[in-house]
Amino acid sequence: MARLKSYKETAVYGELKKLAKHPFDLTALADQGNLQRMSRYVCSSAGFDLYYGTQRVDDSVLSCLQQLSDELALVDQFEDMRKGAVINRIEGFDSENRQVLHTASRDIFTDAPCEPSASAQATEQINKLKKLLNELDNGELTNEQGEQFDTMIHIGIGGSDLGPRAIFESLLAYGRRDRQLFFISNVDPDDAARVLTVAHLPTTLVNIVSKSGTTLETLTNERLVRKAFVDEGLDPRCHFISVTGKGSPMDNPKNYLRSFYMFDYIGGRYSSTSMVGAVALGFGLGLDNTLDFLQGAHDADNSAGEREITKNIALLMALLGIWNHNFLGMNTLAVLPYSQALHRFPAHLQQCDMESNGKSTTRSGALVGHQTGPVLWGEPGTNGQHAFYQLLHQGTEMVPVEFIGFRRSQYERDLQVKQSNSQQKLVANLLAQSLAFAVGQTEKNPNRNFPGNRPNSILLADRLTPESMGALLALYEAKIVFQGFLWNINSFDQEGVQLGKRLASTFLSLMAQKGRKDGSIEETILRVTGTG
Repeated sequence: MARLKSYKETAVYGELKKLAKHPFDLTALADQGNLQRMSRYVCSSAGFDLYYGTQRVDDSVLSCLQQLSDELALVDQFEDMRKGAVINRIEGFDSENRQVLHTASRDIFTDAPCEPSASAQATEQINKLKKLLNELDNGELTNEQGEQFDTMIHIGIGGSDLGPRAIFESLLAYGRRDRQLFFISNVDPDDAARVLTVAHLPTTLVNIVSKSGTTLETLTNERLVRKAFVDEGLDPRCHFISVTGKGSPMDNPKNYLRSFYMFDYIGGRYSSTSMVGAVALGFGLGLDNTLDFLQGAHDADNSAGEREITKNIALLMALLGIWNHNFLGMNTLAVLPYSQALHRFPAHLQQCDMESNGKSTTRSGALVGHQTGPVLWGEPGTNGQHAFYQLLHQGTEMVPVEFIGFRRSQYERDLQVKQSNSQQKLVANLLAQSLAFAVGQTEKNPNRNFPGNRPNSILLADRLTPESMGALLALYEAKIVFQGFLWNINSFDQEGVQLGKRLASTFLSLMAQKGRKDGSIEETILRVTGTG
């Protein structure tokens, strides 16, 4: 009970408020005497280096942030989560009241997992996946004509789509050349139609992902795709598999070739390392690459148990985020990967972060008295430099930035143009933007004056591989969890999405009524709200 408090209720809060009145001036980095700061303010874990010398912190701030972490027992709370504590709850109110064990889905590489029963379930599902993949490779599982499957259509939405899609896109360089993977998520029929026009259905598996087995958008898309199979004279039962909750309507051998299970203790946006992502990744990347991905996530989970904030990337990123958002008053966050392969990763983080920490109620059921999760957005560099960086450099809105980069490219197909290759140009642009945001530029011409003092950090690894992608995902998941603890909110439910779903059902019911099909939008709104 003593842990259920926010950063504002700590003894060190007042000192951090004072320090926030005069944060470190990043424009001073233009002075050569401050350059040593760049090599000193580096945190390394899980195969990544976090360069945070371009954040508006100094040793005094870091010392207070360490005290903040210790006083709120952030690492203890994280370890309790990994061991199976019931933390998806609101004290004294009806809530999901569940464990939070997405980490167990990759805690399969040790003889002493944090929560043995959940890790055993994860291992069981991995073994089922191994069996499926082996049967596909060995020709034991084929279509009715004896042809091997070379295509998968993954149908899901939200956490059942964003994470798996972002991860697969990030690792296309490691994908199997003899297979292709398509994703359908939007209930917009054109999304499914686009895939159905290019997929060769006789050699296609369809992977339907829904924990409840009742997600309206997913079921609608499934029906549309099933009809396409039937129209081609194919038996969907021989092509469709499911990832769902045990006992759900989709856990049905009459309709699905195989069923893999997802569990209540893993929230959708944290589910990419469960069967939600692993089935598609296993098919498209192969088993070994998928296991490497899970290993990287597991290593990052272990690194998040380090108590010293300057040795724990996830914890330090969380605290720097609190410093920028709650003490320096910056309301949005840009995550800018300098890697085209990560072009869908910010979209996944938008859900993972904003659905987790977009809350206004504490874990004790009271209204929060502080800002919680920021608006998160982003696009890859260098494309973004030619789009929205103008606002980041000279706009009135101060936007902290988290850069993500890699020293080496994935394919390593490159050449020199004007004495540098493309990867060098990419990294040089990342470093230049980071420094430019920090130091700015003083000019007599006000149009060319850059105020600087734009805080940012660089998360850098050697290369984007299955293992480093797993680590990157888990680092951000842990960062989000730590920030939820700091704000004393429940990062694991998502009640905010339910109202829109209920109202949509009401609209659909009205539209289905005889004679209502051509009714005006305005009239339907009045009927739904009870004002017409």
